[in-house]
Amino acid sequence: MKKEIITKLHSNFEEIVQIEEETGMEFWLAREIQGILGYTKWDNFSKVIAKAKVACETSGYNSADHFLDVGKMIELGKGGQREIIDVALTRYACYLIAQNGDSSKEKIAFAQTYFAIQTRKQELIEQRLSEIERLDARKHLTVSEKELSGIIFERLGDQKSFGRIRSEGDTALFGGLNTKGMKRKMKMPENRALADFLPMITIKAKDFVNEITNFNIKRDDLKSEREITKEHVSNNKDVRELLGKRDIKPELLPPEEDAKKVERRLVSDEKKASKNIDSFNGIGSIKNKKT
Repeated sequence: MKKEIITKLHSNFEEIVQIEEETGMEFWLAREIQGILGYTKWDNFSKVIAKAKVACETSGYNSADHFLDVGKMIELGKGGQREIIDVALTRYACYLIAQNGDSSKEKIAFAQTYFAIQTRKQELIEQRLSEIERLDARKHLTVSEKELSGIIFERLGDQKSFGRIRSEGDTALFGGLNTKGMKRKMKMPENRALADFLPMITIKAKDFVNEITNFNIKRDDLKSEREITKEHVSNNKDVRELLGKRDIKPELLPPEEDAKKVERRLVSDEKKASKNIDSFNGIGSIKNKKT
């Protein structure tokens, strides 16, 4: 996600946060959140709120403590006012709403991170989003590798052929260093997957190569290890050349933090966020809101 988009969305959420007068607790109004998250119709957004309430109850919390119905006065076009239903939301309620959205959409992905962490420091949001994107790329690579492995086994009947072909491909991508050579260069455990320590751009490069190889094996009906290896090596060379035009050499990029460790930390952060939540329980001073 681009930095300018992160900055804009961060500013949008900061501008609409409200403070409960007696307790100083932060809360957001659903109809304002609705617009930022890209929902044009209240009926559609209210369905998301309903799902979030169910998730709240499933987690062992009283949804009424986090979703507080309030009245909101709006100006009519010909003068006068009309009251409409709105919902005051705690940070946890907003988090659950975001979790029930489509995380492939930038606004939803940002909201999930914004409300998941207790601090609102923008640099932490950027870091967490980057980690989520890298983990997502790693998962995509796992899928494309499984598909490639399955295709190779189906055509060759040899369980070890995938490892040989992948290593030949890595040699082409990493400028002469095969899979084991890259592991030694990155000083990572030999029994771990190389991709768990690669930066996101390299993970995506490998995933792209796999997708091309998978497609061409099927299209050209490649049936021998020699043919498939040649195809995979050629695709890796092409991607390496493309990266080189942008002055990127995959073998020179520093290793990233272990993806499995990052995933455990993100899961732990979400559990902590669930335990450390404010609620509207016992608060009665959030009255009708006027616009």
